[in-house]
Amino acid sequence: MDEPAFPPDAVEVGRIVGAWGVKGAVRVKPFSADPQALFSSKRWFLQAPERVVPPPGAKRAAPGASAAARLSAFAWPRLLRVRQAREQGEHVVATAEDLDDRDAAQALAGARIFVSRASFPTPDPDEFYWVDLIGLAVRNREGLDLGTVVGLVETGPTCVLRVQPPPGDPDAAPEERLIPFVGSFVDRVDLTSRCVHVDWQPDY
Repeated sequence: MDEPAFPPDAVEVGRIVGAWGVKGAVRVKPFSADPQALFSSKRWFLQAPERVVPPPGAKRAAPGASAAARLSAFAWPRLLRVRQAREQGEHVVATAEDLDDRDAAQALAGARIFVSRASFPTPDPDEFYWVDLIGLAVRNREGLDLGTVVGLVETGPTCVLRVQPPPGDPDAAPEERLIPFVGSFVDRVDLTSRCVHVDWQPDY
């Protein structure tokens, strides 16, 4: 059976940190305190921690080879068909097809997990996935362009937008603006027009 192509809207949601138990389960470190994205799809696409370039003459493993053998043969990206996944403390424990023993599961340690953004659960009103905020323009009430969201920082109960100022902005800090993602500063998020509207001045 041919594996599905790596989805164009793939989002990295966690990393396999090792085996769990002796029956082929893997232990996953999710990238969110609420790992619903991991539970939203039974198809986890895996990539190596860093892009692995096969040496000249390296052979791909046969389709029926074990997960450990396919890993060593540089078959990236690959699909992990998840049978079951559950939270276990700060981690997620999952079982999958073709992972039947601890060695095969441990061979996947370090693998990056991606799932299709289209499979994510629909967020509640006024809730947003970080991946949807990154890349949005940031504009204040006076219509001034404050820059672009390049990331977020979690600071306990709230998150902070990391905003890269537009080129040539004389009021910009040397690197980034940091705008708390809270109602007192964020008026609204318009995903359609890809803009975050804020109550924020360029010299703050």
